[in-house]
Amino acid sequence: MRDPYDILGVSRQADEAAIKKAYRKLAKQYHPDRNANDPKAKDRFAEVNAAYEILGDDKKRAQFDRGEIDADGKPRFQGFEGFPGGAGAGGSPFETFSFGFGGRGARPGAAGAGAGLGEDIFSTFFGDAMRGARARAAKGEDVQASLTVTIEQIARDEKTRITLPGGREVEVTLPPGLTDGQTIRLRGLGRPGQGGAEAGDALLTIRIAPQDRYEIAGSDLRLRWPVDLEDAILGGRIRVPTPTGAVEMTVPPMTSSGRTFRLRGKGLPKKGGHGDLLVTAEIRLPETPDPRLEEFAHERRAAKV
Repeated sequence: MRDPYDILGVSRQADEAAIKKAYRKLAKQYHPDRNANDPKAKDRFAEVNAAYEILGDDKKRAQFDRGEIDADGKPRFQGFEGFPGGAGAGGSPFETFSFGFGGRGARPGAAGAGAGLGEDIFSTFFGDAMRGARARAAKGEDVQASLTVTIEQIARDEKTRITLPGGREVEVTLPPGLTDGQTIRLRGLGRPGQGGAEAGDALLTIRIAPQDRYEIAGSDLRLRWPVDLEDAILGGRIRVPTPTGAVEMTVPPMTSSGRTFRLRGKGLPKKGGHGDLLVTAEIRLPETPDPRLEEFAHERRAAKV
């Protein structure tokens, strides 16, 4: 993956607010729902989310800046244990040793008592350690990944497929009560164990894709929705969007702007069911002048005097 700073278009000195602002802008721009006819938008959307997975986490950002992890969040090679930086003066951990293997380049006197010295050193530093590592059972390492989902996917309890580090593809069921930034543990989906030990886990960070329609309030959702003037005065039934599909809602006569209606069970999943959708009415006036409406308003104003 490309440098996450380049993907989000921010400098390395950018603060948390600037990084989040850049992420939200790009995530909205490349959201699959807005780019149904652009097959490349989905890949760009995934790239933006992967970059934010690094830069939106203070710990991972610091690790990336220090060169400890790469742009995919994978650890970089840090050298052999006992050899800081993984190299001697010339860049190789082996250069401080002269191995006598009996062929060209062997030191004088390597034969006889000195023969096999290289093999002994190699065995001491690497062979025994490697054999010991194989003999000892060790649980596999955990792996980290991120998954971006929409409000609609959460509300519909959809299963989502994701490819974990290492190329393994799995189907994920989102838990009830999910929040943005929450990490869920997928048991046994990490690196394989050694010596028959169990595999590590996959730590999956969930991100909720930015959107403009709903405001999340726990398991409830809030929505501001326009109501035509005639429906607000006379009452009527209007179509209101929900994450699981549009529904009809009854507006009683003389409804004022700011009045909130509760649509039960149309929010996000929670233990034992779903939250609610809270719809706040916003009265919409006619877009063109209406003489009769203006006359009525004048009469109403005169009656107050």
